[in-house]
Amino acid sequence: QVQLVESGGGSVQAGGSLTLSCTASGLTYSNYVMGWFRQRPGTERVKERAGVAGIDPDGTTKYANSVKGRFTISLDNGRNTLNLQMNELKPEDTGLYYCAATPRDLGLSLQAPWYNIWGQGTQVTVSS
Repeated sequence: QVQLVESGGGSVQAGGSLTLSCTASGLTYSNYVMGWFRQRPGTERVKERAGVAGIDPDGTTKYANSVKGRFTISLDNGRNTLNLQMNELKPEDTGLYYCAATPRDLGLSLQAPWYNIWGQGTQVTVSS
């Protein structure tokens, strides 16, 4: 059974940093494209999740314009963990952050419907 479990969320003040982690069981990162998505309060549908960052098995990354230069996505294959280092956090970064996976042959995308395996999410709250 494939399972993604996120951790590392919390509450910080603007300008602070957090590191999110996603631990996978039942899948090998070399076969999947991985992504981080944010869902804002008041939205529920998967397609309303905004792509934040993605990485493919070759290490190619993609970022939303709003987080370029502030967030870094990385894979720790030895620990089967996906990480998202978030620096210079802003109040608009607030949301429920999801880790997601899709087969690598579909390519790297930041569109939520592209992904078919999701974690349960971890909350990030940034106060001004």
